[in-house]
Amino acid sequence: MKKALKKVSTTETNLIDINVHIEQLYQKISQHITEARKDIQYSIDVGMVKAYWLTGRDIVEVEQNGNMRAEYGASVLKNVSEKLTKSHGRGFSVSTLRDARQFYIIYHHLPIHHAVRGESKPSLSKNLGWIHYRALMRVNSKEARNFYAIESEKNSWSGRELERQIGSLLFDRLAKSRNKEQFLRLACAGHEVTKPEDTIKEPLVLEFLDIPESHKLVESKLEQALINNLQHFMLELGRGFAFVGRQKRITFDSDHYYCDLVFYNYILKCFIILDIKTHTLSHADLGQMQLYVNYFDKEIKMANDNPTIGLILCTKKKDKMVEYFLGDNAKQIFASTYQFNLPTVEQLETELKRELEEFKRLEKSNPVEEL
Repeated sequence: MKKALKKVSTTETNLIDINVHIEQLYQKISQHITEARKDIQYSIDVGMVKAYWLTGRDIVEVEQNGNMRAEYGASVLKNVSEKLTKSHGRGFSVSTLRDARQFYIIYHHLPIHHAVRGESKPSLSKNLGWIHYRALMRVNSKEARNFYAIESEKNSWSGRELERQIGSLLFDRLAKSRNKEQFLRLACAGHEVTKPEDTIKEPLVLEFLDIPESHKLVESKLEQALINNLQHFMLELGRGFAFVGRQKRITFDSDHYYCDLVFYNYILKCFIILDIKTHTLSHADLGQMQLYVNYFDKEIKMANDNPTIGLILCTKKKDKMVEYFLGDNAKQIFASTYQFNLPTVEQLETELKRELEEFKRLEKSNPVEEL
């Protein structure tokens, strides 16, 4: 016998309709509140940026008028700070007033001047608040400062993330292997990813793993640490990375092989295989990666995907071995070192000198013919 269908009453139908309307109305109002809170936060951030900019301008103008000579300038700021704190609360220490002064000196071009009636005026960035500008002011190089500001806006970095990228010397790591034209483009347009080598950083900085530099790790432990901190790791890898999986198995001739980590870069439109090594790069590592890349290109990638990229993370590279071993495949397979603490400027300068010497050597051995 067929089971009789339960008849839904008109009352139940009305209740379902009411619940649907309630949920829809709730979602709409909730969105309005969320957007309003964002607008309020933006207004607060912009208001504070304007206040500090104007404060810095006033201090500079007093100095330029000769009313704040060196012998009593510090005393004036101290007294002004005390009066502001008494009337407006915390946030107006002498160091903050000095920051405001420096802020105006560096960013006097910001669109904060009072607009003439009828004149359109560009607005401040929604992604850069006072905490961002304080971090940017501590970057000495104008090119690097422009780069970090552009990247912070494009990627909506929090103040903490911006400080982390500055501390990891991201600009220096990206700029050190670029020519003058590429360097200027980096400073003016930020990090543009158009070809595989644009994704490579040297070194990768993994300080977020909180592992001592001298600590000896097996590869599986390092892989697990990266998975546990995947969000931080993908930020360090750069733009366009999407995680696909770990220990991706490939099989042929009854043998199994495992790729440590697999990503897809939606900007380059290709798979990126990442292999983790806790030793100096060897020819065996390159051969293994060549095997993975060839397999992905033949069996995994789709017709509209670009050729697969292989990236080997190692403790030390051997550039000459990579050059001779890979030959024409050097545009598909890369090696990058990693370290567990933030690099120093001295370390990067040493590496830059080494790369410049290598570049000059290659130019001498392969001179470009004049037309």
